[in-house]
Amino acid sequence: MPLVAIQGEIGAFSHEAATRLVADATIVPCPLSADVFAALAEGRVDAAVVPIENSLAGSVIEHFDLLLKHDLVILAESLLRIRHNLIALPGVSLDQITTVHSHPVALAQCRRFFAAHTTLRASAFYDTAGSVKHLVETGNRTAAAIASRHAAREYGAEILAADIEDNPENYTRFFLLRRRDQPGYQPVPNPNKLSLAFSVANRPGSLVAALQKIAEQGTNLTKIESRPVHGSPWEYIFYVDCQLSHPTVADQVLAALQPHCAMVRELGRYREADQK
Repeated sequence: MPLVAIQGEIGAFSHEAATRLVADATIVPCPLSADVFAALAEGRVDAAVVPIENSLAGSVIEHFDLLLKHDLVILAESLLRIRHNLIALPGVSLDQITTVHSHPVALAQCRRFFAAHTTLRASAFYDTAGSVKHLVETGNRTAAAIASRHAAREYGAEILAADIEDNPENYTRFFLLRRRDQPGYQPVPNPNKLSLAFSVANRPGSLVAALQKIAEQGTNLTKIESRPVHGSPWEYIFYVDCQLSHPTVADQVLAALQPHCAMVRELGRYREADQK
């Protein structure tokens, strides 16, 4: 079974996304995102699954930097509906709870719940599932966690309140990554989406010109993200996702950008995820 690295503990949302993308995966939890990318780049795992953006919180900007740092390729994407649950030890009731632990993003997505339960204090933790694991390990009956149903099942805890997120249109997009030089690596057949990174000269109109070249190939730009170039103030790398009308359009986009960009790097060609 392939080893698949994720950031966070068993039961995290990344775990759920990984099992959807790689059905027979053996999950390898890592404490930090940098550890996930290093484990894959160094060949200690076969693949990695990382969140790249959330429909409410926005992009996971660290992962864009790590994608460019390592020679990895995007093989697939998945959209996961994020459902937050208040989780406690078995037999604990809501009126016993004083503190709720979870990842800061999860806490921020449940503000209405905290507004309606003013006796509860939110406490930031490094991971959603990790907060449940910590809760069970410590046996703290005055604390709860916010995490997935999977995490509650994994650690033998109970859900006190389900679907407590503020907005039901809460989705996270995940990437499945492999090493580009990995033995047995095969390009995705019939890709309809392209992710790439490029940089342009710091002069008027250079970015517009590059985007125009992408548009001229008949692609639909679905995302653009800028990140500063470390060590070069006021210079930026642009990350772009675009839908492809035909798989061959990817080569046309890359060729059209080359004369106008200081750097062009393909990050992956893959099938666009369905929203489920």
